[in-house]
Amino acid sequence: MNKIKRYEFRKVLEELRQKAGRGTELVSVYIPPDKQISDVTSHLREEYGQAKNIKSKSTRTNVQSSLDSILSKLKYVGVKGGAVGTVGAAGEGVAGAGASENGVVIFCGAVAKGGDKTDIEAFIVEPPERVQSYIYHCDSSFLLEPLEEMVSEKEKYGLVVLDKREATIGTLTGKVVEAMKHLTSSVPGKIRKGGQSALRFQRLREIATDDFYKRIGEHATRIFLPMSRELKGILIGGPSPTKEEFLKGSYLQYELQGKILGIFDVAYTDESGLSELVDKAEGALEGLDLMSEKRLMERFMKLLANDASRVAYGEEEVRRKLELGAVGTLLFSEGIGAELMQDLVAKAEETGAEVEVVSTDFEEGTQLKRAFGGVAALLRYGTRYGTK
Repeated sequence: MNKIKRYEFRKVLEELRQKAGRGTELVSVYIPPDKQISDVTSHLREEYGQAKNIKSKSTRTNVQSSLDSILSKLKYVGVKGGAVGTVGAAGEGVAGAGASENGVVIFCGAVAKGGDKTDIEAFIVEPPERVQSYIYHCDSSFLLEPLEEMVSEKEKYGLVVLDKREATIGTLTGKVVEAMKHLTSSVPGKIRKGGQSALRFQRLREIATDDFYKRIGEHATRIFLPMSRELKGILIGGPSPTKEEFLKGSYLQYELQGKILGIFDVAYTDESGLSELVDKAEGALEGLDLMSEKRLMERFMKLLANDASRVAYGEEEVRRKLELGAVGTLLFSEGIGAELMQDLVAKAEETGAEVEVVSTDFEEGTQLKRAFGGVAALLRYGTRYGTK
């Protein structure tokens, strides 16, 4: 799933997340592609019968109405050998319907409209990944966690920054840096106490340093090893020669040691050092969305300061530049409306402009949303005087 599709799907989930029932009146049904439709129908009819036992008349009526609606929607689910094949349009109020080999998810329920009013709303969603198991769920909100997991950022990196005074261990998941453990050492300073020979003092420092590196390795192993299957790599940062000593000493568990992508010079070894490490490791993380988004926004800000005719921002100006065919790359903030995005993306595709969605998880990304209206563009040529 590309970035635009992921963004649009998240918007669908956001819309569904806003739906709330007054009681346990919202029904979610996840149907795997190999699930027999006849089995689903049979189970939903059983649930319809069980709903007769609900004490609240309004809840009972709403749940049964929702199940009736879902049973009718199953007619729009293409059947191949009795199992889910494709998902067809199911009429008004249906989101994301289309052909799918991943199964289908149906949401239906009495959604609160304010006061005592509710409306039965139904949505058919095409999942971006295969639905693994059949789920029937009835609650005051739709069950969205399985779909959210499908579009979550799954790339994860381990981060370690250290010197001989302290160390911080963390993770980079998608675009989010999280500190997991901070350690301080008992390594003595470089000035020895009176009465100690230089050789003895140096030996004590080496022993204390080795012990500290072992502690770092042990804590990092405890944190990283349980996530090793999803861990794309580990980055080590710190001043020289500390990071080199740590790497050479193989203080991490052997499997994790093989995941080290590189070592990088960083000035800080506290929590802020983790973010510095991510910035310094740009080459190792070149494929990560965060890096490409940062580069795009850095380029936009630099052009804005030095050659403003090469950029545009704000819906009205960007739309005008799209109509002129001047846009090379269209930039969107995650926070803008899906309708506006789809409209401008359609115009960008007509002229062959690239489209990028920029997250608000870093400073320049936040600026795009707050200072530039969430929409900006890198232009193919300067348009101040209408010349290339």
